[in-house]
Amino acid sequence: MNPDKSLQEQPRSASGATGKYMTFKLAAEEYGLEILKVRELIGLLEITRVPRAPDFIRGLINLRGKVIPVVDLRIKFGMPTVELTSQNVIIVVQIGSTSTGLTMGILVDEVLEVRAIGEQDIEPPPNFQSQAVADFILGVGKADKRIIFLLDIDRVLSGAEASRVADAIR
Repeated sequence: MNPDKSLQEQPRSASGATGKYMTFKLAAEEYGLEILKVRELIGLLEITRVPRAPDFIRGLINLRGKVIPVVDLRIKFGMPTVELTSQNVIIVVQIGSTSTGLTMGILVDEVLEVRAIGEQDIEPPPNFQSQAVADFILGVGKADKRIIFLLDIDRVLSGAEASRVADAIR
């Protein structure tokens, strides 16, 4: 799979991030995924490791006869790994377009809620002088006194990484 490069290069604005998000935790941080990208939530299943796969590819699961790769967001985001618990959830998402996209699972610590976040509650993504660091952040949502990093799931993996994930199921 080779994601559309033009999709990777389009600038994003925080106001374009308004909508409903499934929020989840990784360590002490909260993240949100556009609800339209979420296909389903599943409890922790047996994950089969893929030999020589990148560390962030946790492995493959068999979901009702379909083999789906699972990406560990903790590892992808450079966080320390922890022992899996009953709180861990696999969020099945669709990246790319529905017809040519990739269905994959993302392993998170805990799913919190579905929350509408309006334009007035979204700040632009942080600028760290290295756009590669924040490329996948649509904006920073404010909810009560909490911060929620709003993710563009299509950009969490680079084009090369998405290809490696797709290759894992071939």
